[in-house]
Amino acid sequence: MIEPLYSPDEKRYESMQYARSGRSGVLLSRISLGFWHNFGATVPLATARDIMRCAFDNGVVSMDLANNYGPPYGSAEETFGEIFRKDFRPYRDELFIATKAGYDMWPGPYGNWGSRKYLMASLDQSLRRMGLDYVDVFYSHRFDPDTPVEETLTALVDIVRQGKALYIALSKWPREAEEAAYRFLDNQGCHCLLYQDRLNIFDRSSEQSGRLKTASDAGVGYIAFSPLAQGLLTDRYLNGIPEGSRATQGRFLKAEQITQEIIERIKTLSQIAANRGQTLAQMATAWVLNRPGVTSAIVGCSSASQLRDTISSIDRLDFSEEELRLIDAAAGIDKV
Repeated sequence: MIEPLYSPDEKRYESMQYARSGRSGVLLSRISLGFWHNFGATVPLATARDIMRCAFDNGVVSMDLANNYGPPYGSAEETFGEIFRKDFRPYRDELFIATKAGYDMWPGPYGNWGSRKYLMASLDQSLRRMGLDYVDVFYSHRFDPDTPVEETLTALVDIVRQGKALYIALSKWPREAEEAAYRFLDNQGCHCLLYQDRLNIFDRSSEQSGRLKTASDAGVGYIAFSPLAQGLLTDRYLNGIPEGSRATQGRFLKAEQITQEIIERIKTLSQIAANRGQTLAQMATAWVLNRPGVTSAIVGCSSASQLRDTISSIDRLDFSEEELRLIDAAAGIDKV
């Protein structure tokens, strides 16, 4: 039996919202699809394919990958490449594809951190796995305190000049290094497109440290990951830790983090969301997108239906001052 060709929804751009990324010509979908979880070799290809199709059918054009997403390392890019080859090659120019390098990828001294050799070799591998000639944006995934910052940044600039990436970006750099990097890159005529960091109702360190404002002041877009706090900001943990949840796997969200106090906070936030006519996941995503300077939020999901639910958060991005105050109180955030 010949599988029918994928034909995306003709109305895919009618309901999605788009925002300009800093001082650039790039518009990103307010929701970006993250490949950190649920696209590795342990997930059926059909599931990953349904999620990607659902994303594109709903106007999500920003795809966020990294070299070591899996498991195992590289397998999320391989999954993307297989689905891209089957479904999305005719729509390459409608997609905005990101990948990164900076964390452990292969053994030895050249498979980690921020050297020129690692960044360039990693991107070449990523392009082969995804079946692409270039990515739209390539990130330094983390700051390397031991490699001269000029080496890391010059490698990023050269990657753009070689045509292997259209733009460059930074993720999880300290504020002082972030600020200096923007000046260096602008002097090289290669403006930084995006800064990526964790931001959610529970974790506001990116705001509190000034990293988000530093990006905004420099004309750099800001893209938030973990808007749902690894699933905490969903209804999944309202009654404890369900079997098979991310917390039972103990990789990034650990069971000991889900205390009775956290559960009570989640319950209060869920009620605030219900009063707004949203699920907790929808409200948590909307809260991130409502923050000044935020261009897009990266969402992960385990099914197309879960993704559709989160995408609908853009239908209600407004918050009253009272709602924001209640959210702060429920999250344990003290306002001066």
